[in-house]
Amino acid sequence: METHPPYLSEATAVTRSYEQGRIQALRGVDLKVEEGDFIAITGSSGSGKTTLLQMLGGLDSPDSGEIFFRGQALSGMGDLSSFRAQRVGFVFQSFHLLPTLTASENVQVPMVESSISRKERAPRATRLLSEVGLADRTHSRPPELSGGERQRVAIARSLANQPELLLADEPTGNLDRASATMVMELLSRIHRENGMTLVLVTHDPATAAYASRQIHMSDGMVKHPTSETPLSR
Repeated sequence: METHPPYLSEATAVTRSYEQGRIQALRGVDLKVEEGDFIAITGSSGSGKTTLLQMLGGLDSPDSGEIFFRGQALSGMGDLSSFRAQRVGFVFQSFHLLPTLTASENVQVPMVESSISRKERAPRATRLLSEVGLADRTHSRPPELSGGERQRVAIARSLANQPELLLADEPTGNLDRASATMVMELLSRIHRENGMTLVLVTHDPATAAYASRQIHMSDGMVKHPTSETPLSR
């Protein structure tokens, strides 16, 4: 009998409510993420897409159902901070860079929780910033950078610990169209060249179009799971 490795990430019958059940953010959501996938989760504000992304990254826990990573339930991992630091990269709409640190220092922040030695951190940050086109901005601080440059620093930071899964929440939401295009072309290149598994949340059809699969959510549920046939297993 043919067997298959577990999905990289999987949500099974996941529910989540807030305000003592008055807000139903997720209503029995199922999602399977293949290794090497590039998935865009679309939907209007309040559809549950960001909540689902947070579940996949271990930033929140379901009321019922389960999130798995390589077949292991997140609820059984114990130390989710270690899981987030070592296996998942996050890119947020608001960048979340520390304004008093240089671009290089911001990229090095996640490395403090990794096995990367202090001696290796700065050269690694320089290399990552070069890969996102910011070789000449390593010593610049966030207030000195444009929105697009800040997001590229955030992307470099998300790759600091060589994550297996990259999660991006509205990565172009605070950017003009030209900067948004640059950021999405960068993420697409990272996905293509590194085989990076990427799941992003967006309300923007132009951003979603970069993904190989689109999943639409409405009212806390997946309304149609994909725009094309998933990869065979």
